[in-house]
Formats: sequence, structure tokens, C-alpha cells
Amino acid sequence: MKNWISVLLLLLVVTSCKTRNAARNKTGTPQDSTSTVVGDNRDPKDVNEPVSDKFAFFEHVIIPPKFEQIKINSKINVETGNFIPTLDATIYIENDKKVWMNLQAFFFTVAKGIATPEGIKGQDKTSKTYIDSDFDYLNHLLNVNFIDYKSLEKILLGRTFVKISDSQFNLTQNAQGFKMASKVNQKIVTNEKTREYKIVLQYDTNYDLLSVNLKDVLSPDELEISYSNWDEYNGIRLPKNVKIIIKGSKSSQILMENTKFDFSRMETAYSVPSSYKKIEIK
Repeated sequence: MKNWISVLLLLLVVTSCKTRNAARNKTGTPQDSTSTVVGDNRDPKDVNEPVSDKFAFFEHVIIPPKFEQIKINSKINVETGNFIPTLDATIYIENDKKVWMNLQAFFFTVAKGIATPEGIKGQDKTSKTYIDSDFDYLNHLLNVNFIDYKSLEKILLGRTFVKISDSQFNLTQNAQGFKMASKVNQKIVTNEKTREYKIVLQYDTNYDLLSVNLKDVLSPDELEISYSNWDEYNGIRLPKNVKIIIKGSKSSQILMENTKFDFSRMETAYSVPSSYKKIEIK
């Protein structure tokens, strides 16, 4: 199923609905804000200096964007160790309410899914199976323990989806943008477990999120999400490319090319045929 539903749920986490301009070098490639170039004539003191206006930074990276709904068409390539053809995805996000997704391969629908504040649902048309679960299943797929609907929406919006504060993170900047790195391991407590992460976030000079890296300090589990190639649509800047890398006990990679954005409302019917078999989440 487990292939198609797993892919579908992973994709719910990597589609982005809002970012701004990415920091770039002369070839158009995003640059790491911590890197320096051989032969760079800049004064070393200009690299990773403290940020003087922290209020402006936090104001820009924490306040969510305003939108009602957005439809995204994407071309998706997934690497999980099993063969999965290039997928055509339609993702519809209704702010604070739902994320709906339809996946096609070779012009045929192979899976559908929907996430709401109550949980996630997905169905695999090729095996006639479905799931109906809380967010524990998605956390398991991503090797983390903190994804709920609100954090999922923030990920989809290209917003900061982990808690950051001036007391817990070092904030620095250089010509390429901003970097936030956790001073101490960040404990994230859920009902079932407590995990500790080293967290690094990169932003461009316009406060746009470029990447988030979370490394579990007690296991090989690591999650990184990055965004690139932004443009403006309907007054909102959106990324054309999204990349997610999952490392650890499970490893996979998803590359998305967002080809079209639409802001009109659409119907998102979701129902499971009575002949489908439910997959129990363990």
C-alpha cells in the first residue's frame, strides 16, 4: 500500500504554499548562509554576525500568510527503494480546514488523501485499501514526533513549523541571509514520547524559509525540507521546487516541481468505496 498511501501522506508534508525570494549565487543556485567562497574579499567579520533587529526577524518568520485556498499542480519523483513512476499530483489547501490530494500515474488516479485537524485519511485504488488515522502515522513516516494539523499547514505554507525563540536559538546573518541554530537540544514532548533534536533553519535576506534540518540526537533519524525557485502568484510568493530528505531507520527522498498555482475554490469530494479494506495502523 502501502507504497501509494505512504507516498501520498509524505507529499502532504512537502507541498509549499508560501515563501518569498531565495538567496542565490550568480548561477541561480541557492547558497548556504553559513558558507564562504574561496577567494572571497569580504571581511570575515561580515560572516555570521549577530542580528541587530531581532524583532523584525521574528515578526516576519512567525506571522502566517493570509489566503483562503490554493490549488497546486505538481510533478513528483519519489525515491524509496521501490519503483514508483513520476506522479502527477493535484493538491488543494483550504486554510485551517483541510489539505486534499489526488495522485495520478500514467493518467490514472492511483491514490487520494485528505488531512483535517481531526486526522488523516488515504486510499489506494490499485490495492483497494484505505487508512483512517490520527497524525501518529505521518510522524512515523517522517521519523519525527511533532506533526499535527497546524504544523502540517505551516510546512505546506513554507513557514517555520518548529518552536523558535531568542533564548533557545542563536540567530546570525550574512550577505546570503539568516541562520537559526539551536543552542541546546530541543525537547519535543508528545503523549507517547519525548525526543530531542538539533535544529538548524536557513532563511534568505527577505526572511523566507530556505531549509529546515532536524536531527534526533539519540538516533540516526534526520529530516530536512528545502524550498527553491520562488515566484509570485496572486500576490503570494510560491516555490516551484520542494525537496524532502528522510534519513535514519527509514530513508527516502521526494522531489516536487510545482507547475501551476490556482486560487479558486474547488470541490474536494472524498469517500471510500464499501469494497475497500481498511489497513490497521500499528
